[in-house]
Amino acid sequence: MAFVTIGGIKKEYEEGTSYLDIAKDHQSEFENDIVLVFVNRKLAELHKKVTGDCTIEFVTTADKPGMQTYHRSAILLMLKSFYEVVGAENIEKVAIDFSLGKGLFAQPKGDFVLNQDLLDRVKAQMREYVEAEIPIMKRNVHTDEAVELFHKHRMYDKEKLFKYRRVSRVNIYSIGGFEDYFYGYMVQNTGYIKYFDLVLYDNGFMLMLPDVSAPQKTPKFKKKEKLFHVLKESSDWGDRLGVPTVGALNDMIAHGKANELILIQEALQEKKIGQIAEQIVAQPDKKIVMIAGPSSSGKTTFSHRLSIQLEALGMKPHPIAADDYFVNRVDSPKDENGNYNYEILECLDIKQFNEDMTNLLAGKTVEMPRYNFISGMREYKGDYLTLGKEDILVIEGIHCLNDRFSYSLPKANKFKIYISALTQLNIDEHNRIPTTDGRLIRRMVRDARTRGESAQETISRWQSVRNGEENNIFPFQEEADIMFNSASVYELAVLKQYAEPLLFGIPRDSEEYLEAKRLLKFLDYFLGVSSEDIPKNSIVREFIGGSCFRV
Repeated sequence: MAFVTIGGIKKEYEEGTSYLDIAKDHQSEFENDIVLVFVNRKLAELHKKVTGDCTIEFVTTADKPGMQTYHRSAILLMLKSFYEVVGAENIEKVAIDFSLGKGLFAQPKGDFVLNQDLLDRVKAQMREYVEAEIPIMKRNVHTDEAVELFHKHRMYDKEKLFKYRRVSRVNIYSIGGFEDYFYGYMVQNTGYIKYFDLVLYDNGFMLMLPDVSAPQKTPKFKKKEKLFHVLKESSDWGDRLGVPTVGALNDMIAHGKANELILIQEALQEKKIGQIAEQIVAQPDKKIVMIAGPSSSGKTTFSHRLSIQLEALGMKPHPIAADDYFVNRVDSPKDENGNYNYEILECLDIKQFNEDMTNLLAGKTVEMPRYNFISGMREYKGDYLTLGKEDILVIEGIHCLNDRFSYSLPKANKFKIYISALTQLNIDEHNRIPTTDGRLIRRMVRDARTRGESAQETISRWQSVRNGEENNIFPFQEEADIMFNSASVYELAVLKQYAEPLLFGIPRDSEEYLEAKRLLKFLDYFLGVSSEDIPKNSIVREFIGGSCFRV
């Protein structure tokens, strides 16, 4: 017998009892399905068994690790169903390309016609499997066997991925004999995967799945045409560069082509920035460029590079940080925990900003403020500005797409740009890299370099930052005149060597350790690349250092 402590209460269970059986005893205490369990603070799947005294905590689909597990399982279920309906012999691949809103965009290729009738048959097959509660099996194989297995299944991106894996063994999951590799745990059987939808879109389809805010609700698909276009363009970039997946990137690095890849990627970004500048200059009424994007998107470097391109076209750009219009710290609003909330619009002196910008547009001279982040005060030190015919303001800040921030400025004078690091690289065709992971790693590296903050501190605040983005940035994405992807296909191979030591420094007994462990496993997929060949004006330099700009 063993003592299992749950919620501070000890209960006796026979050794060998599965955590699934224990979860069933307690499921009625939870609104959402229990899908995983923490055993002595270590995450485990429910099929694992009690081996001695322990403390356990249940993980439901209302928790981030639980919902991630649900999503992986739903993808496996969809793939199994798609191959069953269409026939493996007719399928070249079914790639999960990127997330869009609350769904995942998939592009299937092969000898079949993708239409709503086909998707309905796949969806019906998924429902049938859900009703059947088919066990999701897991087996552990040697890496060499995994390479042979995925070659046999014609999943060549996975074959390439495992060629560079340092671990000797990997976990393979299957439903009814359909095998695949996934970056993380799975639910116990198909009966858990009750909420999903398939929606035909563009040249693929959306797999709609719930999130932690509403685990028992399948979200409706809402088109985001501008965001979709830039995501699709970025995915096509990855294909053209020959690096759609981590395995392909590692291949290029191993064959000494990292520097070539860096130069091509930077050239593509510079060309895009130049095209944006040309688009602005072609509209003489556009006197104020408004740049917004989530944390660690590279807004500052982008605004400098855009300014250079505008200057090359005969304009006189003036970069302005919206943060310089912060209200004095003592007047800043606070969140529910009593901490200053710098994410909401009310932390800015909107009235003063609009007054200054209106005066500038009217040809008046304005003394521009600078916010002192040390003293928490807005300062004026004789920095005067007057706009001439060729002058243009380049303003960056998280609220720049929100018209409430610039309420008095005519829409005809504003050119809005949304920027984000929309990772075009995927681990393989079925395991995507969330853009939030790339941005978190960027921020972690920059915080350590510029603020002396630990990775643990960055991770602990990340959810609060993400909440601010959901409320203040993402709702205004489609308001942008143009979107720019600041992610570089090579950057995670560079950031790896900066981030790993920081992540290894997070204590095992801390709340942030689970996330650190996940990110370390993720970074282990990449071969490292030196930063010495990265240009001084690269957006990546904003995070690792060595930029020619003051960032």
